[in-house]
Amino acid sequence: MNVSKGDLVSVEYTIRLDDDRVIETTVGEAPLSYTHGQNEILQGLEAGLDGMGLGAAKVITVKPTDAYGEIHPEGFFEVQRDRVPTEAQRIGTKLETTAPDGRVVFPYVAEIRPNVIVLDLNHPLAGRTLRFDVRVVDIQRGARQLVTGGMRGRETET
Repeated sequence: MNVSKGDLVSVEYTIRLDDDRVIETTVGEAPLSYTHGQNEILQGLEAGLDGMGLGAAKVITVKPTDAYGEIHPEGFFEVQRDRVPTEAQRIGTKLETTAPDGRVVFPYVAEIRPNVIVLDLNHPLAGRTLRFDVRVVDIQRGARQLVTGGMRGRETET
């Protein structure tokens, strides 16, 4: 049996960056389960899993355009340093704030200057090529109601 559209697929994976650093894995944990062809996972990962057989393993390289996108310069903005709590003034710290249109956003501290903090609204993995070491652990024909596990444990109704 091979992965095809509409199948409930469970995969074990490890995500690595270009420098071989592991940023996430489901090895030894519950696998990621998703409905193939429903855009529930990264486009590049789904394309790489298409047609794989039960038990098959391979490395899938996903370019930024098929993952979290390129880095957008308009996603960076400066705020006065005194508007950011002292304990949060570290590069990489995730903040929560309200955008001018009222939406809640989660920028990261990208740079610290003497009088301002540069915040970044891009996804932390934007602009990065990701390498997925994957193994198909289950394939069930037909759709499923709840996508679970992996990718930071998100759950969504389908």
